[in-house]
Amino acid sequence: MDLAKLLKVAEAAVDRGRVITDSRGPGALTFKGDRDMASEVDFAVEREVRAFLERETPQIGVLGEEEGGATDGTRWVLDPIDGTVNFVHGVPLWCISLGLIHDGRAVAGVIDHPALGTRYAAAEGLGATCDGKPIRGSECTDLNDALVAVGDYAVGPDADRINAERLALTQRLTPRVQRLRMIGTAATALTWTAAGYFDAMIMFSNKPWDTMAGVSICREAGVTVLDLDGSEHSPESRATFAVSSALREPLLELIG
Repeated sequence: MDLAKLLKVAEAAVDRGRVITDSRGPGALTFKGDRDMASEVDFAVEREVRAFLERETPQIGVLGEEEGGATDGTRWVLDPIDGTVNFVHGVPLWCISLGLIHDGRAVAGVIDHPALGTRYAAAEGLGATCDGKPIRGSECTDLNDALVAVGDYAVGPDADRINAERLALTQRLTPRVQRLRMIGTAATALTWTAAGYFDAMIMFSNKPWDTMAGVSICREAGVTVLDLDGSEHSPESRATFAVSSALREPLLELIG
């Protein structure tokens, strides 16, 4: 695959989505479950980006959060607005996330933050950038100095049981790290880990439209990305754990 060419396609696709986010507010909301929603903009961005990708790369499938699509093979994975709750409330922490999966691995990604004016991009072997400038992950070596992003707590059926496990992990982490942060968008947390702002990021679940672009960006920035059992991260992983190399083992011990 010509990943350099495909990365340019991804950037052009996200540009088209950004035009939509720059031109309108959230609009009407569609509720997908307990406190889970999509805005009119989510659907509009997904349809615009999907149509562009299908024209430009008809040989590659597209999976979007809102309207589904390809679930295997080489495929684009799109979250039209990652952080919809933030977006609806006017909090500027949300983004458009577009990743590429090939041979069961995240190989490229673009994550654009329209409200912040920043864009992260990467492709396997080509490095990771923010606004065109190379980025690298944290070099933190002491867990006591670590700023760790976590997210998100569950809503919907069985949320109490699921959150009991997540809260227990949060309680184990709290006395051992400098601070925990929950920002409401997994894709942004992954980019900020790739840029070295966070020393680690623990997402309690793994939805490919949330994570694949960020996983690619983290890896190209020198950040290790795993499942919570320490195995290499994949689209089928249960959760997403991005971490600087020196903090990998002490955090895995706490997670376990």
